[in-house]
Amino acid sequence: MGPPRVLVVHNRYRLEGGEERSVELHLRALREARVEHALLERRSAEASRPGAAGALLRGGSRSTDVAAAVRLLDANVAHFHNLLPLVGPRGLAAARESGARVVAHLHNLRLFCAIAVAARDGGPCFRCHHRLTLPGFALNCRGSWPEAAVYAAALWRHQPATIAAVDRFLVPSRYAAGQVAKLGLPAERVEVLPHYLPDEAFAERSSAAAGAYALVAARLSPEKGIDTAIEAAARASVPLRVAGEGPAGDELAALARSRAAPVELLGRLDRGGIRRELESAAMLLMPSRYHEFAGYAALEAAAAGVPVIASSLGAPPELLGAERCVPPNDADALAARMAALWEDPVRREREGGELIARVRERHGREPFTRALLDLYERLG
Repeated sequence: MGPPRVLVVHNRYRLEGGEERSVELHLRALREARVEHALLERRSAEASRPGAAGALLRGGSRSTDVAAAVRLLDANVAHFHNLLPLVGPRGLAAARESGARVVAHLHNLRLFCAIAVAARDGGPCFRCHHRLTLPGFALNCRGSWPEAAVYAAALWRHQPATIAAVDRFLVPSRYAAGQVAKLGLPAERVEVLPHYLPDEAFAERSSAAAGAYALVAARLSPEKGIDTAIEAAARASVPLRVAGEGPAGDELAALARSRAAPVELLGRLDRGGIRRELESAAMLLMPSRYHEFAGYAALEAAAAGVPVIASSLGAPPELLGAERCVPPNDADALAARMAALWEDPVRREREGGELIARVRERHGREPFTRALLDLYERLG
């Protein structure tokens, strides 16, 4: 194949988050490794809701843009991140037909699940799998019958074409690899590429001993389990600051008031704001009630030397160690772990230091880049 020339393709979300961070770091790794590359982005925010629905049903829109970008770069690899709704399997096929090998980087379960997180009713949900998408419509998981119908039809219709067009699927954890294979991807085409953090994200040492509060940094949506964090903060009498925005914001504020919990909702913060919050945090909470694929919030807190308490679903035990995880939806277990850390600053500093070392070893730039370039070479 020769040296890799990589076209990176990403459909940016209306509400941007960790996946955009992953794309940014992917591009940075390519740049620092002096790999010739280019970026093609589509933006959901620039499409109307009807336009996005139409693109979803068609399997993408303007796939000629992808083919043109492959030809312009003479790309031998097309590396896709989010596909929906504007890229879709038509974009994958266009890259393949233009001569590029195709990599699809999965950050969630959107190939199978209309809401991507495979969770509802307070816990994980895998009713939709393979081409069975009707449960997502019957349960109205999108909260809108028209949207639920569009997603059920589009995922059912286009899943075979998506799988056929991809040479390798990448996921960020061993848990994710096993789960996507169970749901319908060919296991022999699924590989694990853990997320990485740049060198400057790693603290020299932990300062969590001086931390003044627990922190949550997440979208305010039911599957993130922030209500459990608020209840635990009330029981443990640990101050809690919540950074993020989303549909559950009003409900969470009402819960904090009703429990007289020591909670402050900060709204959405940019990356600099999150970094500043971590500098004074005693711990980070990640109380998800769904199977997290990986989670940049946990990685960045660990690299900063902040102890993390996560739910035991999905990848966090693999990422952080099972001893740092608690059962989902268990406010008592979360409160007990919070109280143990809050009352012992020496323990916080020790755990923070252990996490810095763990994440530096497993999620540094060099191992990520080596594995990525090895994949590109093997595709040739």
